[in-house]
Amino acid sequence: MSHKVAFSFADGKTVFFDVRSGEILLDAALRSGVNIPLDCREGVCGTCQGRCESGSYTQDYVDEEALSPHDLAARKTLSCQTRVQSDASFYFDFDSSLCGAGGKRLLTGQVSGVRQVSETTAILDLDAGAHAGRLDFLPGQYARLKVPGTDVWRSYSFARRPGDDNQLQFLIRLLPDGAMSNYMRERCTPGQTIDFEAPLGTFYLRQVERPLVMVAGGTGLSAFLGMLDGLAHKGDCDQKVHLYYGVTNARDLCELDRLASYAQRIANFACDIVVTNP
Repeated sequence: MSHKVAFSFADGKTVFFDVRSGEILLDAALRSGVNIPLDCREGVCGTCQGRCESGSYTQDYVDEEALSPHDLAARKTLSCQTRVQSDASFYFDFDSSLCGAGGKRLLTGQVSGVRQVSETTAILDLDAGAHAGRLDFLPGQYARLKVPGTDVWRSYSFARRPGDDNQLQFLIRLLPDGAMSNYMRERCTPGQTIDFEAPLGTFYLRQVERPLVMVAGGTGLSAFLGMLDGLAHKGDCDQKVHLYYGVTNARDLCELDRLASYAQRIANFACDIVVTNP
C-alpha cells in the first residue's frame, strides 16, 4: 500500500510522489528526486521542517529544540521523522529551486468543449488523457495556458478536481479585447491543442478542521468549483461550508445548477449569490 503526497513550496510550485507504507517521508522524497534541505536526519536540527496541511501522520522522534509544543500543535513536522498514514500535503517555506523539485510540467491538451455561459464567461474543457498517468494538482491550484498561435500565456484555476481520466476544465473571463478572450470567441474549436504548464499556486484546499468560508468573485469561482468537487468526492467533511459568489450583473452568473448540486453532495453546504447591480 502507498499514499500520494504533495509537497508545495513558497514559489507556488507543487510536486507529487508516492510514499510506501511505513516509509519515512524524507526517504520517499529523496527516492523521487525531491532533495529538500536536510542535515542530521535524527529529528534534532530542524532543517527538514515543513507543515502538514492535510492528511494524517506520526513522527518517530522530535527534539524539543527542533519543534516546540506550539509548533507541533500547528502541525509542523520533521520530514526525517514523519510517516504518513494517508494521502497528505505538506508546505515548505522555501523555493522549490533549493531542492531540485521541478514541480511544473509543460503539457499538451486537446480542446474537448468550449461554451460561452454568460456575457463575460466561457468554459473550456481540455482533454489531457493522452498523457500517461494521472495529472496531479491540488484543488484550487492553477495552470498557465498558451494562447494558440501566439506567444502569450494566461493563468486559470482548475475548475475540477484531478481525476484518472485527465479531463480538465477552466472558467475563462471574456474581456472586450484580450488574447485568450479573442481566441475563445473567434477561433477555439474542439480538436485543437493547447500547451499548458501545471501545477502552480499555493492557494488550494487544506485539511478542513473548522467551518469553511469561500468568497469568489466572477471567474474566481473556478478555483472553488475544484475545491467543492474535491469535498464532494471525499464525502467526509463534517464542517459547515459556505460559499459567497459575487458578480457585477446577474447576467454574469454561471454554473448555478452545479452549485445547487453541491447541497446534495456536501453536508452543511450553503451558497449565497451576491449581485452588485441586481
